[in-house]
This record gives sequence, C-alpha cells and structure tokens, in this order.
Amino acid sequence: MSRSVGTWGEAQVANYLRQRKFRLVAHSYRCRFGEIDLIAMDGNTLCFVEVKTRSNLSVGLPRDYVTAAKRERIRKTALFYLSEKNLDCPVRFDVAEVYEENGQLRINYIENAFI
Repeated sequence: MSRSVGTWGEAQVANYLRQRKFRLVAHSYRCRFGEIDLIAMDGNTLCFVEVKTRSNLSVGLPRDYVTAAKRERIRKTALFYLSEKNLDCPVRFDVAEVYEENGQLRINYIENAFI
C-alpha cells in the first residue's frame, strides 16, 4: 500500500470522527518512539487512533496488522504525547479499518481495540 492510500484512509477516518462529534487534536503525530495516525477527544477521553487502510481483504482484516510490536510502539508514543502535553485524562486506544466492499467505502471503528 502506498503512503498516499494510507493518508487518504486517515482523512476518511478524520471525517468520520468529526461527524461523530470527536474533536481532532493531532494528525500523524511523530516522536522518537513512533507515530500515531490520529489523536482525538471523545468527550473527556483522549483517543489514540491507528488507521489501517486495505484495498483487499483476502489477506486478512486490517486490524490483523496492528501487531503486538505496533501496539507497544503506539503505547510508548502515547505516553510520550501525554507527558509532552502535560495531560492527565482518560485515554483509549482505537483502531479504524478502512476498506472497500462491493464498491462502497467501509469504516469499521473499534473502540478500546487494545490496552
């Protein structure tokens, strides 16, 4: 998958979240520990969102690509973000699957996908 397809998927999820009254805080946040695709507030909960875009589900669901190593990098990056911003609030790790099914864009948003 190309970087542009991933960026497109992230934009689709950002719009999806806005429609559901999330407040976007950051996009493609990077630090020495890794990257978080989207960071958004859902009420008083800060959500760290990993977006997985796939054009073909024959090799598995997009969520299957959020490996244990990837989850650990996201956790470390989230802790760094919280420290850097001096935040003390509830947090959640979500995964957004973006794919096409029968010619239609599908977004499957999984809250609390991992801890």
